[in-house]
Amino acid sequence: MKEILEKLMNGSISMSEAEDELKVMQVQQLGDNVKFDTDREDRIGVPEAVYSQGKTDEDLLNIINNIEIRGNLIVTRLPEARYNSIKNEINDDVLKNSQYFKQASILTLNKIPIEKHQGKVGIITAGTADVPVAEEARITIQQAGFETITSYDVGVAGIHRLLDKITYILEQKVDIIIAVAGMEGALPSVVAGLVDVPIVAVPTSTGYGVGAKGFTALFCMLQSCAPAIATMNIDNGYGAGVYAITTLKQIEKRVANGY
Repeated sequence: MKEILEKLMNGSISMSEAEDELKVMQVQQLGDNVKFDTDREDRIGVPEAVYSQGKTDEDLLNIINNIEIRGNLIVTRLPEARYNSIKNEINDDVLKNSQYFKQASILTLNKIPIEKHQGKVGIITAGTADVPVAEEARITIQQAGFETITSYDVGVAGIHRLLDKITYILEQKVDIIIAVAGMEGALPSVVAGLVDVPIVAVPTSTGYGVGAKGFTALFCMLQSCAPAIATMNIDNGYGAGVYAITTLKQIEKRVANGY
């Protein structure tokens, strides 16, 4: 960007030519199917993510092996069996800086150290079946350099499990709590009635009958009588993580600027 601006200032390129070069700089084209936004993290402040579902193995390997970005990358919704099937085709220099998280179905590719930030996120789940979605949120948040405090399987079916865990999480001075639940999705409402921090609710597609696809939990969270709940889409742990990251970075920015 500096080189383009210098050429503009010394008159070697016109304003329109500089605009075209800046647009091209933000996108890296890899073959016919992939046009990668290389500056997304700089613009919105969250780790760049590649959603693996719907992409062919060829497309995925093309991105993993050839993408040129200054920061780090995460590959989401990558089941262990698929990761194992492509692992041997990942370049050695890329693979040595990678880590696969089985429960989260996430592959991280870290070329540079993660910059640590102030701010903590509590993550709780109603049941063990909700843990994969919670782990997707946890890894996403940690990739952005924020600390997470987790407590899983504390749902309302045994509400006595919740109270001491909530106390512990609040003692850790978390700024946001992500509550992940399937079935009837009551956990975020209960937690929001007990704490004074924002709640991010994530419905999951776990449950019987009408709850099996997550819509019952989603509707319950949207209809909650407790305030201060932001509800994500079904099974969207990544979205919950990004919401927490952007919120914490706004707080960080205000503190740094003294307002």
